[in-house]
Amino acid sequence: MLAWLEQFLVRYPELTLFLVIAAGYGIGNIKIGTFSLGPVTGALFAGLFIGWLAPVPVAGMTKSFLFLLFLFGIGYSVGPQFMQALKRDGLKPMLLAVVVCITGLGTSIVVAKALGLDPGFAAGLMSGALSQSAAIGTATDAANGLALPEADRGLIIAHIAVAHAVCYIFGYAGVIIFSTTIAPALLRIDLRTEALKLEQSLGMSRARPGLASALRKFELRAYRLTEDSPLCGLTVAAAEARIPEHRLFLHRIRRRERILAADPAVTIAAGDVVALSGPREAIVELTRSRAHEIDDKELLDVPLLAADVLLMRAELAGASLADISRKDWARGVYLRSVSRGGQEIPVAGGVTLQRGDLLRIIGPETLAQNAAERIGTVVAPDASIDYFVLGLAIFLGGVVGVLMTVSIGHVTLSLSTSVGTLLAGLFVGHLRTHFPLFGRIPGGAVALMTSLGLSAFVGLTGIQAGPVFLSALREVGVGLLFGGVVVTLLPQIIGLFFGYFGLRMNPILLLGALTGAQTATASMAAVQERSGSPVAVLGYTPAYPVANILLTTWGALMVLVFSG
Repeated sequence: MLAWLEQFLVRYPELTLFLVIAAGYGIGNIKIGTFSLGPVTGALFAGLFIGWLAPVPVAGMTKSFLFLLFLFGIGYSVGPQFMQALKRDGLKPMLLAVVVCITGLGTSIVVAKALGLDPGFAAGLMSGALSQSAAIGTATDAANGLALPEADRGLIIAHIAVAHAVCYIFGYAGVIIFSTTIAPALLRIDLRTEALKLEQSLGMSRARPGLASALRKFELRAYRLTEDSPLCGLTVAAAEARIPEHRLFLHRIRRRERILAADPAVTIAAGDVVALSGPREAIVELTRSRAHEIDDKELLDVPLLAADVLLMRAELAGASLADISRKDWARGVYLRSVSRGGQEIPVAGGVTLQRGDLLRIIGPETLAQNAAERIGTVVAPDASIDYFVLGLAIFLGGVVGVLMTVSIGHVTLSLSTSVGTLLAGLFVGHLRTHFPLFGRIPGGAVALMTSLGLSAFVGLTGIQAGPVFLSALREVGVGLLFGGVVVTLLPQIIGLFFGYFGLRMNPILLLGALTGAQTATASMAAVQERSGSPVAVLGYTPAYPVANILLTTWGALMVLVFSG
């Protein structure tokens, strides 16, 4: 049975790859508390096992194709945030990410030199300890370009996968432990207390929902006003301003048999039936027992529009949600959510928007359409992909990567096709904030490129490394594991004190930025869970794109440093 399985895997390598992907996602979804390997590292371990079991042939072109798709997808997804994060509130987290990434690179070099590692083990130490699986690809790309016999290059590539597998587990779990336990102890803070303070400074309130929840949840109701109603005799504008901490609007008024548009200058009279929208508690406070709710289907038949809008207006970038909510064109329109770099950020008055943010708004059709035009461009659901831009951008990015070289002594280094493709994705993604119809790739397609592309690539790398995994593990010993612990924690410690004492960052935003600086999304989620608040994501989102680019390129740099 085992011999038959081995023969089958070798004869049908394409089916073997799908088996590795499925097993990788199965392994990656297993959780122990908050810890899980994730699908990419799961695919690596599955590939290592399959490669140990059978000598499955791996096509180099297939690996490169999958990895270039992944790199372009990553660049495309972070492009809208990368340049905007350089401005205003994103500068400190970005600077922190640069310090953490450079510290991680330097620590990796020192530890690898001390352990006497070859280029493959050194690159795998860095990628695993800093939990950046994408660095496997750039390291592999650099190893393939070395002037060595093919067998030696293959061994280096196998060592990358082995060292990554050894160091990744603590690289992943270590950041969770540091950000949720060690760092708060070093700073002598309580995460929940600090998160509550930050929420209050942003205009969020847990006890009594204010702007944050008023922008999120609303109801549309009809009330007949009695003579003692506080709204009688007021204009629509004055009535809407009675509870300034909430966003409450009048949309229509029934006066006898007529239905009137609730223009700001219209005066409200006793006996009017008004259609109110707003948070339920605000409506109750305003009407109390001096208005009778009625079911007026005709009055409440207000066409509503929900739309995802890409923020493109330069004048809104850097503006707070509180300021935007007071603009005339925002009247009657509610904000359901804001996404930045694929992460949902809190909706609160003190939160500032950035170009490239995706806003989900809802309101009466005409008002919502007008607001969308003032914000940017509606991103309508569309399954089409601009394959022309996709293919041409990857090709040109790869060409630029090959042609851009720098000479250091007797060594000539190129940017490489992988880094060139990453920058091409970054450029196309950034252009979409100015020209939203350019290079359109739906979010689902980007997710497929990034998730499946990297998992399949790493799985193939594991298959190649499988035959030498055990022998390489014996060769490197436990020193690699302890070296990985140092590489994981030292950048976090230096980043913590640099961010707190040097940049004077808010502790919660600092912890979010530290997790972003090592692209540890699960660690950011752990900080949110421990603090009982989502606000850590505001530090995570500016740091993540910078770290993603730097840590990915470090893979090639590690190979080149240790091959000299």
